[in-house]
Amino acid sequence: MHLWSRFVAMGDSFTEGIGDPNPDSPGGNRGWADRVAEELASGQPDFAYANLAIRGRLLNQIIDEQLEPALALKPDLVTICAGGNDVIRPGGDPDRLAERMDGAVARLRGTGAGVVLFTGPDLGSTPVLGSVRGRAAIYNENLRTVAQRHGAIIADMWALRELNDPQMWAPDRLHFSPLGHHTIAAMVLDTLQVPHSLQPLETKPLPAKKWRTARSEDMVWAREFLFPWVVRRVRHQSSGDGISAKRPEAGPMFGRRMPQGSAD
Repeated sequence: MHLWSRFVAMGDSFTEGIGDPNPDSPGGNRGWADRVAEELASGQPDFAYANLAIRGRLLNQIIDEQLEPALALKPDLVTICAGGNDVIRPGGDPDRLAERMDGAVARLRGTGAGVVLFTGPDLGSTPVLGSVRGRAAIYNENLRTVAQRHGAIIADMWALRELNDPQMWAPDRLHFSPLGHHTIAAMVLDTLQVPHSLQPLETKPLPAKKWRTARSEDMVWAREFLFPWVVRRVRHQSSGDGISAKRPEAGPMFGRRMPQGSAD
């Protein structure tokens, strides 16, 4: 048993579950938040869950579009992960982002709801994104200050060293794989001190690659994922244009929890 009966998740593609496709999940993606909700719902028939996240959203958009709907659902637990898309863009100011997050967390905590904030993962070994590692680290420290000020909880992805394994990442190298989402869900539940059934999943060692093979894979990745991402930034387009929230209303988690093996 645990303290929460009404869980609302706010955020962008990370919370929507991109990288963890599943046709049985609303919107076609499962993700860490659905996995957490499945565990929280276990043995609690009155449990309800809403997921307001939409891919590509910046922090201001998440707060402007999702905060009031989240408050209207009267949750007793809210997760909010926002600012990652801002940090990786040129000019992303981690201090200004934290100021806006501070106000949102104050509103949520003012209702008595428990609030979980996420530090970003360590991007040091990630192609392209590694260049913003310092900015991400500053934003993480600012989030820790926000959490301490308002009594929020930090789900610390920066300290989750398992995420350094390439198998934790989706082919686009921007989002997490099913294994990554599974691992993050277990970390969130551990942080909340909620007993759960998510066991650590061992990754299989990857075979060594020849230089030419690695170079070829990098070229394919750049063509299929990096260049389209850059073009969208130049055109001020978002991958979330025309996309709505996957679970806009708080409802029960129907059916059996998905088998643990689906993270493989």
